[in-house]
Order: sequence, then C-alpha cells, then structure tokens
Amino acid sequence: MDACVDFVQSPVTDMVLNIFERLDDPADLVRASVVSHYWRDFVIANGLSKQLCVEFYPQLANVERVTESNSQTITLNHAGASNSMEWDILERNHKVYASLSQVLTKLISSPVECIAEAFSASSTDNYPDESIVNTLDPRDRFALRASYWSSKGHKDPSVPETLIYKLKADFCVITEIDIQPFEAFFQPGDPIYSAKSVRFRMGHPKSPTDIEDDLSYLPLQQPADDKFIWTYTSEEFAMTQENRLQHFKFSQPALCIGGFLQIELLGRVQQQEMDGLLYICVSHVKVMGRPLSPAFHVEILEPSGKFLLKYCPHALQHTLQSEEPELAPMPIIATEDVFWGRVGLLQYLVGGNQEADGPFDLDDEENEMDQFVL
Repeated sequence: MDACVDFVQSPVTDMVLNIFERLDDPADLVRASVVSHYWRDFVIANGLSKQLCVEFYPQLANVERVTESNSQTITLNHAGASNSMEWDILERNHKVYASLSQVLTKLISSPVECIAEAFSASSTDNYPDESIVNTLDPRDRFALRASYWSSKGHKDPSVPETLIYKLKADFCVITEIDIQPFEAFFQPGDPIYSAKSVRFRMGHPKSPTDIEDDLSYLPLQQPADDKFIWTYTSEEFAMTQENRLQHFKFSQPALCIGGFLQIELLGRVQQQEMDGLLYICVSHVKVMGRPLSPAFHVEILEPSGKFLLKYCPHALQHTLQSEEPELAPMPIIATEDVFWGRVGLLQYLVGGNQEADGPFDLDDEENEMDQFVL
C-alpha cells in the first residue's frame, strides 16, 4: 500500500483529464472534488465545473467573469499577476459553476410558469380587443367575450408573426413552452387559426434603457426584433391545427440569458371566410421553467455581448425551494379604449342593453366601479 500512488498525481495529465471529463453528472464531479486535496486541485485547476456547465448550456461560454456577493471581483489585468490571485479566480469559478450545476439539475424537475408580462406582437388585428395581453389568461373567453391575440391578415401564407414576452427573471432555465391556437367559435365552421410551426428565441435587450421605457407602456403592436440580441434559438416544432394547449418540450433545457423570449409563428393555414385573408391567432401561452434568482443574476457587458455571472450564496436555499414561487399579478390593460369598452359591457350586464356614451363622473359611479375589476 505504501507503494500506491494516486493516479491524479500521474505525469500523464491528458490521461487523467480524459478520465475526469467522462463524469457527465455535476454531482459526480462535486463528489470527485472532495476525495482528496489532489483531486480537488485537479478539478479546480482544469475548470472542470465550468466545462461541464458549458457542455450542457453552451450560452455559458459567453461568461466573461463571475462575482460572488460579499466578496471582491477578481480580474487579472497584467501578465505579472500573482499565482495566488489566479488560483483565487479558479476557486471562485469552481464554486460558482458547481453551485449553478446543482441549481439547474434540481430546478428542471419542478418547472413553473415563468412569464412576467407581454412585451410586443409583430402585428395586432383589432387592438386592444385582440391584444397579446389576452394570451396570458388561460381562458379563451372573458366576460362573455372571446379572449385571444390575432395577427393582421395576409394573402401570403409564408408571412410570419412574432410574440415577445418578458420573463420573471433575467436568468431562467426553460424546459417547455405551451401554446394554444384560437378556435373562432363565433365564425362558421369554428375555424382554428394555428401556425404551421413554431420556433423560440431567448436573449437580452440591445439597450436596457430603451426596453425600460417600452415596458412602462402597453405592449408594442409592431415588430421589435431589432431591439434584442438572441443568444438561443430552438429547433422548429410542428404545430397542429387543434384547439388545445400544445406542449413543445426542449430535448435539453435552455438558458434564457437576459430575460426575454420570442415566439416565432411560422406559416399560416387558416383563411378567414369574410375577407379571404390568412390569420394566426393564439388563445394562451405558457413558458415552463424556473427563474435562477435570487441566487444567480446576469449583467450584460456592452458592447461585447458577454456577461457577468453574479452568485449570491446566501440565497441558494431559497432558489432551490421546490414550491412554486408566487405568481406575478396579471397585467392591467389601462387604455381608454379598453376601459370604456369594459364599462359598456358592465352597463350591459347590470342595466340592460345600454351603450357607454363617453366619459362620466367617476365619483358618481364609485360604487359600481368598486365591483368591477379591469
């Protein structure tokens, strides 16, 4: 036994590295790193925790550096930086990526709804009645009216449409996206306005300031693709012309770095009888996954497009909780058109077939409005 030598101390480093790289489970790599000081140092020195993360989530290759709360960011700015500082960076990277692997492995088994709000639709046929905001409600009818988003009509079946949503965190893992095409139960034959196929992109704004300004208003009713940098693009999924929630599951969970998701609706299949044009209509959208906050956040480093990965170890257990986080409140559509449209509907329901005839004194109608929620 005295003659035995730990194989990690072998001079044939490539062989040792090849063995460690065959550990494709983050938990196994963590276990290996606590076998001995030699094993731990080998795992850290070769950046194996980061390497495994990047293998599963290629977008992480764009991490320029990592930081940990309550500690100083370490950056090497010159060739003469000390070996000690280099080792501190490697140790920190190992800790952050090992923790990230743990979080990702656990959270993908218990996905929850991740949409925070609707950002834009490339077109809307009848705004605001057919706004993208309607897709956040699982009901296809609200207060006796159909609830859905509709594109504008086109003669060309190849014209695509896009819907963009802001997610609940700037750093999320997404496992599945569900879309329900809308069935027009009020039209002859109950046509279903699905797309032929869908594709998904995830990424971050080119200018966070511009996006903040846009988010302070209602969803945009025009293409907004030029406002974003997409760091992930999925395969194309076929959509069926059926009135049901259709599940599009990723073969490998995807990271949304920057907090925005785009749904590309490709190909039109349903023609509207009254005008002969082709439309795409969506009743409901769900994005399933988990926010990685508060343990992890990202900061985009302009103009390189790379990002800073921030780790808050004191929040790790909170992020790992399996319970579903409290859902964000449904957004309120506070435009004058929607307001008066629903006031008219309220008057119809409580007072007979009457039309709202313009602005009225809110003080005089306070009691009625207390019973009505936008």
